[in-house]
Amino acid sequence: MYRGEAFGAERHAICHFERSREIQGATRQGHMAQYHVYIMTNATRTLYTSVTNDLERRVYEHKRKLVDGFTKKYNVTWLAYYEVTSDVSAALTRDKQLKRWGRSKKVALIESLNPQWKDLAQDWYDE
Repeated sequence: MYRGEAFGAERHAICHFERSREIQGATRQGHMAQYHVYIMTNATRTLYTSVTNDLERRVYEHKRKLVDGFTKKYNVTWLAYYEVTSDVSAALTRDKQLKRWGRSKKVALIESLNPQWKDLAQDWYDE
């Protein structure tokens, strides 16, 4: 969902240990954290799903290829879809759910809110 929209607890994985530590750290800092489940893509519509407590930073890292891994290897730099919640358990559960979905279901989810597959973060950073 787009910025400001939330999702329910019935929807919502962490594929990397460092993501888990990052998310758990946000609640220890004593502020109301927001968690984002997101889908990144590229020109060939390769899909990458993950979760973070700082979407702008994490998308920046993907776009600048600052972290080795899948998104760097396959040039996955466009934010196609995201959801927001303040419930870390819901975010992790939703991420696991999306990772179990087949490609066609993920494509339908993206196209339900972003039918043109625009980079939702296109204007977030100074070039």
